[in-house]
Amino acid sequence: MLAGLAAGAAALAAPSVGAQTPGRVVVIGGGFGGATCARALAAAGLNVTLVEPSGTYVACPFSNAVIAGLREMSAQTFTYDGLKGAGITLAARAATAVDADARRVRLDDGTELPYDRLVMAPGVDMNFEALPGYDASAAGLMPHAWKAGEQTLLLRRQLETMKDGGTVIISAPPNPFRCPPGPYERASLIAHYLKTHKPRSKLLILDAKDAFSKQRLFTAAWAELYPGLVEWVGLSGGGRVIEVDPVTRTLVTEFDRHTADVANIIPPQRAGAIARQAGVADATGWCPIDPVTFESRLRPGIHVIGDAAIAGAMPKSAFAANGQAKVCAAAVVELLAGREPAPPKLVNTCYSLLAPGNAISIAGVYQPKNGLLADVEGAGGLSPQNASSEVRATEAAYAEAWFATVTGEAFA
Repeated sequence: MLAGLAAGAAALAAPSVGAQTPGRVVVIGGGFGGATCARALAAAGLNVTLVEPSGTYVACPFSNAVIAGLREMSAQTFTYDGLKGAGITLAARAATAVDADARRVRLDDGTELPYDRLVMAPGVDMNFEALPGYDASAAGLMPHAWKAGEQTLLLRRQLETMKDGGTVIISAPPNPFRCPPGPYERASLIAHYLKTHKPRSKLLILDAKDAFSKQRLFTAAWAELYPGLVEWVGLSGGGRVIEVDPVTRTLVTEFDRHTADVANIIPPQRAGAIARQAGVADATGWCPIDPVTFESRLRPGIHVIGDAAIAGAMPKSAFAANGQAKVCAAAVVELLAGREPAPPKLVNTCYSLLAPGNAISIAGVYQPKNGLLADVEGAGGLSPQNASSEVRATEAAYAEAWFATVTGEAFA
């Protein structure tokens, strides 16, 4: 239902376009933002090439349920066959360079793709320079599992082989990062797994923040569903991890050292490497954009959507990427036709599972204001604090319905 509201908001913001609108558009990145944007552009009659080296896409939403053994990876995996049928040219290569002046994208086989407009949906990279001791090799021992796929399954296997009575530690990063409620949904579902299969175990969350998304809802759920199992330590209590030793699975904070049987390190993040190469990322590592068109403030003719973009109050989520993709596609069509795009309104809802059939959500509505996407006052909100089990079950059903809708729009 809420997914339909988001689609409707984007549709209301989109200007009417004709099927004869000319233009060559290259889209880099085949996630929720890139795939959805490519389909919308192709439907408007543009010549669209999607650059994506992987033959399949593994979705992050619901991947925490895979970690907890509640869902199989096959339910998260999608192909690009539907995009081929939509008239989109697929370049199954990696983009290695963007020449913004010449308006060309270079692929890893040397091919160059000219464009009139470029849409970048590069997602995030783990910032392995930000946490001493944690790099790509360390992720093989202390998985981040913040990109769904083998890392997800590695963390699941580590939980399965851990002894009952072991300690699981999650290190949550500072803002901004992909999916702000994600570490706390993960903690909830890992706690469910431990309570069910290894009840003498403990879960410790070391957090670089003193506040996080849906905090009161999560902490109340932990107290009710997993009493004595989950401990959260925020920034002021010494929760910020400043160094790790992957060999001993030791996490060092400003006040203490913690040794884990299973350590899930979610490091700081930044825009994907191709965005940084293209010059659309600023000193923060993220990409400033115009909130009406999603055009880069640093490189004209390039648009950035999804997790890589600095989208003001709008969080980095698959729901957000889906809506941004539609608004950006409509803006590109208008700009290529020499018209001024209309200011959009966008919706985001983030669902979080607390246990099987038990979910909460946070929703917001956003519009351009002072050069950023700002909250629409009085819109959106949180799940009720003391909702019944029936309400929580309904929210879990909404989450499943949203996932089916958004993956269908992108990949079906």
